[in-house]
Amino acid sequence: MAETRLIQGRYRLHDVIGRGGMGEVWRATDESLGRRVAVKCLKPLGPQQRDPHSLTVLRERFRREARVAASLQHRGVTVVHDFGEYDGVLFLVMELLEGHNLSQLLEENEQHPLPVQDVVDIAEQVADALAYTHRQGIVHRDLKPANIMRLGDGAVKICDFGIARLGDNIGHTSQLTGTGIAMGTPHYMSPEQISGGQVDHRSDLYSLGCVLYEIATGAPPFDLDDAWAVLVGHRDTPPRPLRTHRAELPDYLDRIVLDLLAKTPDDRPTDAGVLRRRILSARTGIGPGSGRGLGSGLGPDPGRGRDSGPGPGPGPGPGPGPGPGPGPGPGSGSGAGVWGGADRPAVPPARTPADEASPRLPSWARDMTAGHHATGEADASRPPAYDPVAALTGEWTTASRSVPPRSPDGPERAAAPPELLAVLAGRHRAGLGLGRLGRWDEAEDVHRSVVEDRRRVLGPDHPDTLASRYELGFTLSRLARPDEALRQFDLVAEARERVLGADHPDTLAARQETAYVLGRLGRHVEAHQVYVDVLAARVRTMGADHPDTLRCRHNLAFNLGRLGRREDAYRMAAEVASARGRLLGADHPDTLVTRYEVAYDLGRLGRWSEALVAYREVVAARSEVLGPDHPDTLAACYEVGICLGRLGRSGDALDLYRDLVAARTRVLGPDDPETLRARHGLGVNLGRLSRWEEAVAEAREVCAIRERVLGADHPDTLASRREIAVGLGRLARWSEALACHRQVAEARERSLGPEHPDTLAARHDEAHCLERLGRTTEAAASYRRMAAPREPTGGDARTPRA
Repeated sequence: MAETRLIQGRYRLHDVIGRGGMGEVWRATDESLGRRVAVKCLKPLGPQQRDPHSLTVLRERFRREARVAASLQHRGVTVVHDFGEYDGVLFLVMELLEGHNLSQLLEENEQHPLPVQDVVDIAEQVADALAYTHRQGIVHRDLKPANIMRLGDGAVKICDFGIARLGDNIGHTSQLTGTGIAMGTPHYMSPEQISGGQVDHRSDLYSLGCVLYEIATGAPPFDLDDAWAVLVGHRDTPPRPLRTHRAELPDYLDRIVLDLLAKTPDDRPTDAGVLRRRILSARTGIGPGSGRGLGSGLGPDPGRGRDSGPGPGPGPGPGPGPGPGPGPGPGSGSGAGVWGGADRPAVPPARTPADEASPRLPSWARDMTAGHHATGEADASRPPAYDPVAALTGEWTTASRSVPPRSPDGPERAAAPPELLAVLAGRHRAGLGLGRLGRWDEAEDVHRSVVEDRRRVLGPDHPDTLASRYELGFTLSRLARPDEALRQFDLVAEARERVLGADHPDTLAARQETAYVLGRLGRHVEAHQVYVDVLAARVRTMGADHPDTLRCRHNLAFNLGRLGRREDAYRMAAEVASARGRLLGADHPDTLVTRYEVAYDLGRLGRWSEALVAYREVVAARSEVLGPDHPDTLAACYEVGICLGRLGRSGDALDLYRDLVAARTRVLGPDDPETLRARHGLGVNLGRLSRWEEAVAEAREVCAIRERVLGADHPDTLASRREIAVGLGRLARWSEALACHRQVAEARERSLGPEHPDTLAARHDEAHCLERLGRTTEAAASYRRMAAPREPTGGDARTPRA
């Protein structure tokens, strides 16, 4: 294979980036799709496997195991794109990871242990990936530091899942001194592997314990030079507690790792899911099932329990496809139009009439709101005329109030007269009306003032006060101020739980809204736990098919996608769509929101043909129900364009985006962000068709409008600016491309910081231009700066949709 750099007429091999017992890994380019990949070439078969029957059996085993590896779809597992045989060598094509494996991290750290917070984070992420793969019936069997990658953004991925088993099938597993005991990697083998016993998922947990022991202390649990002594240690010797090596390690981590290293599988954690929950519970002090987030100070929210997700409007999110080709650099990282792994933020759908009603209140509270509460006997000193203004300014004295009724939300409080309640209810409705008109700034002012007035007159825990606080939170969420919204929802949920109980529908609605806002903040793990707890309570109290239960399941499915659990997200969304179709009808708006989500998940799973069919069905239904020019219908049309682009049908996508631009211009105006997003998609597909002059012209126009409307440093503006640079590079106008890439890099550095993955990706594009211009010294210096070890920023390297 060394004589030719092109295999299968598709994969161009560049340089070897790793060698191991099973073969070598090459950095390569998939020339059909224009993307960077890693190609693992397995060692040629030995003489004993070259008879025709053995070859047939081994090839079939390879295909079967490679299919299994390729079927795994999880953010914590390396993606396998393709597999095959070329010139007698079996190979796998995988995603190219930019980062370091744990063995490399230890070497770079001179075998000193990793920081405690990194150890715990790695443990949690690996446990999550193992939980997923074990549910698929896959056991790794060779988990070790070299097979666990830590990427630049802090994400952790397990490599060679399913490939370890290939090694056994193809006959590359070494033997221990002729005893017939199969060797994995001695320092990380479970006792049952050593003894040749039955191996199941708990063997991976033991190996994970060995890995965590090493990265936490600097050495594996049995750090001996002789392989046989290492194996005997695994089989017979209790490991020393981690804290005898490193006293500052938390006690819970010591206990967890020692449990993983139990000699008998039955004495280890039941499964990786249990392990992950133990880690989360221990590190946050919050037990599973508490319904609260991970150290969030989380709490309630004003619970409308809306459906989140791509919903009626696409919002900023993944772009219209994988960009217009390789562009000026070998990888865009954060380029315009890159959708491969991007997540779309949840965009609240338009409110339904039911949404506009105040949250459900007890009958006594509804009566008060309507002015029918019992006031007792009128006080003789009460003035004949009531002045609402005086009441709201505090000039309405206790002596002038009516006799107070017993309040269910705490101590006795003087009852407000019907006139005041009517004024407050009217202002509350006015705030809702302003929200319906999209006047969210004005709505915020109204709801904030009504909250304060109701709090002073009725008390902080009164249902009317909480209803207004809920609306304030909802409004803040629509104003893209999720931190402030979370604070309001926190107060509402805590108060409702205290007054109404944990399982009351209003309490659950508030907690569900909390989860939604946590998702908007990128705190998806915390959101997941809240959704799970709320869903369990809704099923218990309302039933599995109640609309509120289904809404919670929809949101949970969406959040699963944000966690990288794409198969789980797809399955749950499909179940919700089926249930909603059965109960509400196939064309009901709620059903269509979930069908839209199903289509999105199909795309994320790479099932673009099915996604295209599903999106077109949503377009047809929304056109019939809402009209062809409704924003929700046009949002689904936009997704059809994405699918066409991903399927290589750029001509069809171009026609669709032209029509979409015309429709959005007619409905929303030429400068609306959604119109510009459609124009961006049009430009991307011009580039895919190699019409680069037109693509650059379109990108320039869109960029100019976005800069005027959104600002020079807005992500959408920068996406357009990068699209200009991509086109200029394709036209070999490298000096101009360099200037554009540099502008993007400087803007991202200002807004995101120099270490953010998007900033680094822009710097990479800049360095590539320098290289193409022959300025190799500057390019090399830039590459060295990017290659330097750095602390993860915690930012999301994925590109928002342009």
